[in-house]
Amino acid sequence: MVCRRGVAWRAWTHGFTASQLGLTIHGRTRTLVASIVGAATIAALQWLNLRRVGRIPVEARGSLQAIAERILPQSTVELLPYLALAITAGLCEEFLYRGFAMAVLAHLGMQAWAVVLLSSVLFGLAHSYQGRGGIVMTLLIGLILGTSRIAYGSLVPAIFWHSAVDVVAGTAGPRHLTPKGLMPRKGRI
Repeated sequence: MVCRRGVAWRAWTHGFTASQLGLTIHGRTRTLVASIVGAATIAALQWLNLRRVGRIPVEARGSLQAIAERILPQSTVELLPYLALAITAGLCEEFLYRGFAMAVLAHLGMQAWAVVLLSSVLFGLAHSYQGRGGIVMTLLIGLILGTSRIAYGSLVPAIFWHSAVDVVAGTAGPRHLTPKGLMPRKGRI
């Protein structure tokens, strides 16, 4: 949280406007519809992917399995703070990568495609704890989120979409990625 407050302070001291940071909404209805429809679509795709991965034998999942067992909630008690974290991660990471980073890169005179690409590379690298596959997938998701930032002139769709990915990971991930024997019977999701 301190890091993100520091980023907000840097943006303010360097004179970035709300519009440059994607903190405005142009065409409210269009942006809201894109946010909701996009979040529902991305949530469905995330759920289908988790189901697909869940059909792969546990031994063949590699580091993805170890990460799932460590970071995904394993009970209802863990689910509530996880959901709060998932939503704030969507908000904070989008402000950091699609708001601040893209504003700085655009201010440096980079073209829009380069701004989206470089901010997505940074986003992917920040998720290196997920391994090489996680970096690549996060980079690709970053390209989609960055493109939405440019297309809508707002962070709102990216925040909704990012939060949808994380919320579905926390709710469907334990069901599909955690072997039944590892989940406690009491308080099970």
